[in-house]
Amino acid sequence: MKMRYIYNLKDLKRSSHIGNKAQSLLFLVKKKFAVPNTWVCSWDAFAEFRSGSSQVLRRVAEELSAQVDMSRSYAVRSSANVEDSETLSFAGQFKSLLHIQGLDAILNAIETVWESASAPAVQCYLKKNALDPAGIKMAVIIQEMIQPAFSGVAFSRNPITGMDETVVEAVRGTSDVLLQEGITPCRWIYKWGEWIALPQHEDVPRDIIREVVTGTREIAKTFGRPVDVEWAYADSQLYWVQLREITSLKNLNVYSNYIAKEVLPGVIKPLVWSVNVPMVNSAWKKFLSELVGELAIDHNALARCFYYRAYFNMGVIGNIFAALGLPPETIELLMGIYLEGSEKPSFKLTPRMIVRLPRIMNFCLKKIFSTKKFPEVFSTLRQDYQAFNRSDIDALSMTELLHAIDRLCMVSQRTAYYNIIAQLLMGLFNTLLKAQLKKLGVDFACFDLAWGMNDLKRFDPTIHILALQQQVQQLPEEIRSRMQTASYDDFTRLSGTEHLQKDLAHFMERFGHISDSGCDFSAVPWRETPEVVMRMITGSSRKEKQEVRKIWFDEVRMSHLRRWLLRPLYVRAQTYWLYREEISFLFSYGYGLFRKYFMALGERCVQHGFINSADDIFYLSLDEIRAIIESRDAERNYAGVIAQRKKEMQDYQDVRLPSVIYGDQPPPLTNHSGNTLKGTPTSRGYYRGPVTVVRGIKDFSKVAPGSVLVIPYSDVGWTPLFMKAGAIIAESGGILSHSSIIAREYNIPAVVSVSGACQIKDNTLVSVDGYQGEIVIHET
Repeated sequence: MKMRYIYNLKDLKRSSHIGNKAQSLLFLVKKKFAVPNTWVCSWDAFAEFRSGSSQVLRRVAEELSAQVDMSRSYAVRSSANVEDSETLSFAGQFKSLLHIQGLDAILNAIETVWESASAPAVQCYLKKNALDPAGIKMAVIIQEMIQPAFSGVAFSRNPITGMDETVVEAVRGTSDVLLQEGITPCRWIYKWGEWIALPQHEDVPRDIIREVVTGTREIAKTFGRPVDVEWAYADSQLYWVQLREITSLKNLNVYSNYIAKEVLPGVIKPLVWSVNVPMVNSAWKKFLSELVGELAIDHNALARCFYYRAYFNMGVIGNIFAALGLPPETIELLMGIYLEGSEKPSFKLTPRMIVRLPRIMNFCLKKIFSTKKFPEVFSTLRQDYQAFNRSDIDALSMTELLHAIDRLCMVSQRTAYYNIIAQLLMGLFNTLLKAQLKKLGVDFACFDLAWGMNDLKRFDPTIHILALQQQVQQLPEEIRSRMQTASYDDFTRLSGTEHLQKDLAHFMERFGHISDSGCDFSAVPWRETPEVVMRMITGSSRKEKQEVRKIWFDEVRMSHLRRWLLRPLYVRAQTYWLYREEISFLFSYGYGLFRKYFMALGERCVQHGFINSADDIFYLSLDEIRAIIESRDAERNYAGVIAQRKKEMQDYQDVRLPSVIYGDQPPPLTNHSGNTLKGTPTSRGYYRGPVTVVRGIKDFSKVAPGSVLVIPYSDVGWTPLFMKAGAIIAESGGILSHSSIIAREYNIPAVVSVSGACQIKDNTLVSVDGYQGEIVIHET
């Protein structure tokens, strides 16, 4: 039985031997999306051709004649096993031929595609990516060409940033002009029911673009992954001519400081970062692993420091959201992206979440019932922390101090875990109680949940400061006057204030760990600046605020039965509020102990000549300190390192950073006095370098390695220049322009459709942002 070579996709039952491009088209056909009549020549024919068979073209011709209408024109494209894979696209490497008509022309085109697998450029590409040329299997697509009024490309997600937005580029006529010189497509971006970017002149009717958006999103939903599609519109029909997965998004990290700047505000010292991130993130990882199952994530990957500022990795958090069954686009809400469109995502139940609900409910029930042990846990943690509050710290060796710090990290990590549990359970029961009170017509904001909870006062320093202020006001005027200017030492010797001294000492013992920043143990706490507390209690007493009368539980109108049923929920809401306050206080107290131990360690480092002052230790990481103590890096110039970091932190103190950073490369700081040009980002990355403007072949010799290549457009003949360039700026083009495709292949940033780019003078220093599409022109 003879092997068959030519298959109509509509009749194809199996999907092997046809290559990735044809398999994607087969998916569209099977899912009833409109695709032009398409045939595929399997890679079995290519294998015969490569083996030297003289009969393969004749048999291909016979099958084509029997199936294909030779009076029509066709696009003949490659569909190799290596194309459009998860790791490589092979964009532009193999031949594609358009407007092919007649049997001989189609056969020649198929042969040309086969031969392109052995082209020198392809061989070089294979060698660069360590692939065996003999491993190429080349199927060929023969797709009927339609005569579209409009055509283009669409992405179900932004291919550069990964954001949940549909990007469409379009031109009049066939989309092959997108690859030709000087053609800049119209561009639309649709997000959550709103158009967030529109072309200056819309050459394509908006209703057609909306149809493209709807179809692209439906394809992506059916395909189950973000997609890149090519489309054509002819005779009131939208056709899909190519489909690819957007694989470049799989390893894209996106960082946001929207929440991070509230948790870890301002510039963060290296030691604080190196302790906080592993400690707190490990606690979150433990909690989330219990909730959704073991997570294969590095807790250090949950956050990243850019210019000494904290950013959360929304890519990793997005994976956790996916594990919970939440739609991935909801992560953008946590990034502070506000857009009140009609299709804005929300934290609502999805089928995947419903599947997860039994595990989540089981987890919540376990935590609720296990919280009976919270008082015992708190007691153990208090004892653990008390063991660190010792008076002989100065007698400990460097090794003993480091071991104590490691133990303190472990205790604080455990405390952070229970802090998370208490916070979430408090929120859960508050929400449930709020919903029940709303049914009774009671606004939760007017409800006194704290009624009768005197234990809460133990954790609120403000209440104790007010009590101390009242004591001061009751002292004789002469003593109050002397206290206004007295130092803390003078105050401790001031006759007539003995009772106040005792209460203030008790206050400092309990709240002396508090500082300006509860997330920065390098900040000076109250216990080291008692005069600050003195000024708080001796200053003019603030005017008492007028208390708003709130309603408490027994005053809410309801039936006796309902009150009896609701009381356990009310009691739990109060209980978890108290638990939250107690564990938060414990964590804050224990966290403050780090400063005492690190300052003692800093004093030892000063004695050994590693650093100049004890508080310089906060500018080293914990690993660097460990290396010093273990004598693994004793010869390093730490004084120089610290001086450099101090200077950097001072320099970065007032810089403005983007709220969202795409990728792991720090964005360039763009404090400048020059101009900014804007274009379309088509290849990710940041780069700063000197400009070389190339208008044609006569300028090719000007390009030096690392140049920012500025071009009016590009074609295949320009490819050798891209091997030297650090970034690409083009005056024309779109996502599918040759310059964009090659820039992505070489992993260098590219911005296209930049009006006036070629007017930049050679050797001008520019910064290229391949995420936002901005070019900053610095002064020469």
